[in-house]
Amino acid sequence: MIDWERVAELRSEIGAEGFAEVLELFLDEVENVVLNLGRKPEKLGDELHFLKGSAWNLGFRAFGTMCQDGERRCAAGNSESVDVPAILDCYGRSKAQFMVRVDEFTSAA
Repeated sequence: MIDWERVAELRSEIGAEGFAEVLELFLDEVENVVLNLGRKPEKLGDELHFLKGSAWNLGFRAFGTMCQDGERRCAAGNSESVDVPAILDCYGRSKAQFMVRVDEFTSAA
């Protein structure tokens, strides 16, 4: 669900303080989009594109993959086939799994 190697790579690239800032920005921006996901069907593809990039940057592999699939469905004109509740569920489970280990990456070592 979480690509811990990607998380460690990002942490290595930007340090603990930078990682904490990226995480805060990620949670703030992604939560805003997630709260309204699918409410404007004409924006769903763009929302999923944004979520996909954000997710993969921070190692949320499964969530990013689901967003990519939904984005492709939207691009093909099948936005009604996007399972928004499943995407939201995956985000919630991914976030919970991530938060269990977040201190490993935000603490200066």
